[in-house]
Amino acid sequence: MNEERKFEVEEVAGVTPPPRARVDDAGEGARDTFERKRDYLEGFLAQKPAEQSAGEPGGDLYEAVVGALKEIYDPEIPVNIYDLGLIYGVDVTPDGHAAVTMTLTTPHCPVAESMPGEVELRVGSVPGIGHAEVNLVWDPPWDPGKMSDEAKLELGML
Repeated sequence: MNEERKFEVEEVAGVTPPPRARVDDAGEGARDTFERKRDYLEGFLAQKPAEQSAGEPGGDLYEAVVGALKEIYDPEIPVNIYDLGLIYGVDVTPDGHAAVTMTLTTPHCPVAESMPGEVELRVGSVPGIGHAEVNLVWDPPWDPGKMSDEAKLELGML
């Protein structure tokens, strides 16, 4: 089954390229729709950042409360309670009420009775905070995965 195939070859001097589509050919107004605006970032760059509430993350009062929490150290571990992952939440209202949700490494922690009181006193002493409240929770339980990288480095876990 040896079939012979023949191909015809035609030599040409050149091929004219096909016409290109142009926006001008699309009709009236299409150029305005598809043309890239030169100052396409102008509106974005002109926007001012949204005013941040003092009690929201990044706000001055919130950051002052977090700073106060970072001054409290666990007596058994040389790391502050914030980086240790014992603080589960910080809520600051516009009228200066701070609520801190926290846990301890274990319910049998030697400072289980005194630590929440210390947190309440420190947070209450932040200028702008009128009342501080600490909610001690055990769920979810604390584990070393809640620690910040700084804390893990300090304890030689990284």
